[in-house]
Amino acid sequence: MSEPQARCAIPVAIPEFPVCHARGGTSTGLILAKEALPRDEALVEELLRHLMGVPLHGEWPGNTQITGLGRGVPTSNKVFIVERRPGESRMTSTLAQMAAGKSAIDWSVNCGNMSAALPLYALQRGWLLPGERDSQIEIYNSNTQTTMYARLGFADGRLLSDTRIPGVNGMFPGVDLFLDDPVGAKTGALFPTGQRLDLLDGVAATCIDVAVPMVIVKASDLGKSGQETPAQLDADPQFKARLLELMVKGGLRMQLRNRDGRLMSADELRCSETIPKICIVSPALGEGQLSTRYFTPQNAHPSLAVSGGCCLAAACVAEGTVAHQLLAQGPQLSASLGEYAVSIENPAGVLETLITARLDGAQMLIKGAAYRRSAQILLQGTVPLYNASPALVDALQHRN
Repeated sequence: MSEPQARCAIPVAIPEFPVCHARGGTSTGLILAKEALPRDEALVEELLRHLMGVPLHGEWPGNTQITGLGRGVPTSNKVFIVERRPGESRMTSTLAQMAAGKSAIDWSVNCGNMSAALPLYALQRGWLLPGERDSQIEIYNSNTQTTMYARLGFADGRLLSDTRIPGVNGMFPGVDLFLDDPVGAKTGALFPTGQRLDLLDGVAATCIDVAVPMVIVKASDLGKSGQETPAQLDADPQFKARLLELMVKGGLRMQLRNRDGRLMSADELRCSETIPKICIVSPALGEGQLSTRYFTPQNAHPSLAVSGGCCLAAACVAEGTVAHQLLAQGPQLSASLGEYAVSIENPAGVLETLITARLDGAQMLIKGAAYRRSAQILLQGTVPLYNASPALVDALQHRN
């Protein structure tokens, strides 16, 4: 028997790409510097698929993302592309929302949780300088064309690690995130249907757009207590099908649009991983003012996304909405601008929010919404791109 022929080792340079793997709130994902990316959008998307381990083409049901840094669930499938803006302490963020089994990338939404990691990245890049007590950076999100302000706490120039939030074990740097003029992020209106209460297939619902468009319905109207676990809700196919159809009808009523400006069809809404969000609400049982189970929208969220929490909080301060009806005592707005604290129970604990609003006759005007998250840098390094196309390799080499 002849000896097996030895393999000839040919040295081939595997391209590597720099990443920052981070956690913001209850989401994880990557932060990438825009200056390191290819200029061609198609190659950018190819790169993101390699980094996160999603299909390069079409769909792959059951994909575990074992070849990338994504982790199956929507909350761990986020990539922020960032760059410094002219001026002091300013940056731009663009979110790519990935899905484990799909090659399609959603560029239409922001992530309030993951945004909490951006000031830590900015601090490391020198875009944000330490302060004696706190430092603030302006973040413009290109997906939603909205601006938020992120504030980090310092003591004598040292970053504080003093914040604990529901769903996260331990204390980490706290980030106060202020959404500036968050109304109508996708539709241009607080109540896109023109009213605070709609009937969707006979179910009372509030369609509202603050930071993110959302459909709010009572848990009891769908045969639920509102205290079920996310796993219990996801395991009920009849409930999920009903919820999905309400989401679709709400999206059609709100006239949600694709990135290119086209109205979203029922089929597009039915397959959407991002908008509109939908939640069920019920009376609070503990320290909060209202209880919710929030969907992303295809799956029940393990806690509550902060953008959705701010949206729900805004509904709580507006008389006549589904959410306001369930409050034991709703806020009383006046003609003067005021801050209204709203605490929302969710599966992981209580989300504390703050709505800045006033009345203008019968119309409610919302100036801002704020929430606190914790954040951490998980890892910084480079990811080898074993299967990068020749075009991607060439683009990265010429970008550097």
